[in-house]
Amino acid sequence: MPTTHTDVTTAEVEVATDAAALRRSVAAGAVGVFVHWFDWAAYAYLAGTVATVFFPDENGTTGLLAVFGVFAVSFGIRPIGAMVFGPLGDRIGRKRTLSLVIFTMSGATLTIGLLPGYAAIGVGAPVLLVILRLIQGFAAGGEFGSAASFLAESAPGAVADSG
Repeated sequence: MPTTHTDVTTAEVEVATDAAALRRSVAAGAVGVFVHWFDWAAYAYLAGTVATVFFPDENGTTGLLAVFGVFAVSFGIRPIGAMVFGPLGDRIGRKRTLSLVIFTMSGATLTIGLLPGYAAIGVGAPVLLVILRLIQGFAAGGEFGSAASFLAESAPGAVADSG
């Protein structure tokens, strides 16, 4: 059966629309992964500065160990974030969940940047830092699974219901 000009144009539009949707999905997933790893890398890279700003000056090594302890705590909460955001993605959708974790991580990072240091508020500075790093770790737990599921579900030929 010969194809008409209209059929080819419609098919081309569908392919172009699918390609554009796939590009948007990949970009959204990439932004999520970038924000996640940027937050973690910035904290690790600036560990010396974070130690002097948020912990007492008496011993630089102790401050640095405290910074990396806070870093480890944020990794410890990640599984809990995955257990919360995984089912949330099933209920409200991967796109919304991915947006939520990206905004949560970014907001916590911004707030860390605005925190007053130990010299200004004393022990409140490291306490607030721990709380914000826990929020980042919680969100990071949902980021990877949300991004991976979102991309898998957006891929061409993805099956919405496997069975």
